[in-house]
Amino acid sequence: MKKYGLRNLQLIADKTKIPRPTVHARVSKLEKAGLLRTWIHPNYSKLGLVRAMVLLTTRPGRELLAPEALRIPGYWLRLIRCLGKYNGYYSTHAIPFEKRWDFEQYLEKIVASGIATEYRVLWLGEAKSPLPDFDYYDAKKKTWTLDWSRWLDELAAKPLQGQRKDTVLSGTFDKKDLIILKELVKDGRTKLTKLASLLDMTVPAVKYRFDNLARSGFIHEYVIDMLPFAPEISDLYEMILDFKTREGLFHGERVLATLPIVRTLSRVEGSNSLSVRMYLPRTQSNNLFTLLSALSRTEALTGFTSVLLDPMTIQTQTFSYKSYEDNSGWHYDNIEYFEELRKVSSAFDKKDGMQVTFQNAAVPIFQ
Repeated sequence: MKKYGLRNLQLIADKTKIPRPTVHARVSKLEKAGLLRTWIHPNYSKLGLVRAMVLLTTRPGRELLAPEALRIPGYWLRLIRCLGKYNGYYSTHAIPFEKRWDFEQYLEKIVASGIATEYRVLWLGEAKSPLPDFDYYDAKKKTWTLDWSRWLDELAAKPLQGQRKDTVLSGTFDKKDLIILKELVKDGRTKLTKLASLLDMTVPAVKYRFDNLARSGFIHEYVIDMLPFAPEISDLYEMILDFKTREGLFHGERVLATLPIVRTLSRVEGSNSLSVRMYLPRTQSNNLFTLLSALSRTEALTGFTSVLLDPMTIQTQTFSYKSYEDNSGWHYDNIEYFEELRKVSSAFDKKDGMQVTFQNAAVPIFQ
C-alpha cells in the first residue's frame, strides 16, 4: 500500500499474489479494529508552503493560552503539550513560503505578550514516515527486539557518499485540488464518490484530478500508521539530531528510517540536523539516550535536543486550504493576527484565566 498507493487494492493483490477479497477483508479488519490508519503527506513545497516546527516555552500560569495563540494564524497542523528543555507546546505549521519572516515576527509577538518566555522555530523539509521494520518482530513470541548495539554500530559507521534525491515535477493546482488533498490527509483511502459529492463533480472528473495530483508529485508520500507498541507503556519524543557533516546527515537518515522506533523524519533547512519523532516502550527510553550520548562521544553527532510529547493532548488539522483563493493565492496578514492575539490575551486576563479541566484517564496498577 505504501509503494503502490492506498486505494488500489486490486494492484496490491496482483503484486502480492493474494486474492483481492482477502486483501480487502484484511485491510477492512485492521481499519475497524483501529490498528491501521492511512493518509498522505502532501508535497508542501509544490503548494507554496513550508513546514515549521515550533518549540514554545510557556510562562507559568499562561499555559492554557499558548495553544490559542498558536492557532490564530490558522496555518497550524499539530499542537502537543511538551516537557523537557522546552516546557510548553510543540507545534507544526505549513506557512506560505514568502511569509516565513512574518511568522517568526508573530512568534516574537507571543513572547512579547507574556504568553511565553522563549521559542525556537525550525524550518523543515518534506517529511518521511517509514513503516516499522517487522524483521525486529517475533510473530510467535509476539515481542519486539530492539537491537541497540547494532543500531549504534550502524549509525557510528563511516558515512557513504550520496544522498536522497527528491524528484521535482511540474504542476499547477487550484482550490478544488487542495480540497482533494486535504481529504486525503484526513483519510488516505477516501472514496472518489465522497470527493465527487463534496466537490459537486462527477466521479470520472474527480479521478482525473486525483491521478493528475499523484502524477505531478503533489502526493509526497503515502503514510501507513501502525503503532508497534502499546500506548499505555510507551513514550513519544521529538528529537533534533545535529550531525557533524552533511554526509553524516544523509547516512543517519538512511539508518534511522529502518528503525521500528522511528515514526517521522524531516531535514532541518540550512543545517546538518534531522527532526525525528520517536515512539518506544518507556522501559527503553534510557537506552535511547545512551545511544545518543554514545553517538555524541564518537562525534557522529555534535549534539541533540529532546522533548517528551504528551499523546493525550494532541490536536491536529489539515493544512489551511480555506486561506487559499485561486485569484490571489495564500492569505497571511500579521496585522489581523496581532489584533486577534491582543483580544485573546485580554479576554484571558479579564476572566482571571480560562476554565481549568482535567483529563479522565485510567491509572495503571502495578502488582
